[in-house]
Amino acid sequence: MQLNLYEAKTRLSELVEAASEGETILIAKAGRPLAKLGPASGPRKPVRFGLMKGRIRIGSDFDAPLPVSVLREFEGDAK
Repeated sequence: MQLNLYEAKTRLSELVEAASEGETILIAKAGRPLAKLGPASGPRKPVRFGLMKGRIRIGSDFDAPLPVSVLREFEGDAK
């Protein structure tokens, strides 16, 4: 469904209800689509910490400074 901006403003509650049921609404100005109103994504699942416990190892030197040769490559000076 495509509506002009003025009509969309006057029917906002109805359009939000339609979008929540899965419909996509295009909002246009002078016939040119400007925005799309659609359903929000579903509820997010809660983060469960510890799922990878015992499966991932982080080296003891994880936060050690990088070697100079690697730093040069990051900085674009790969000599």
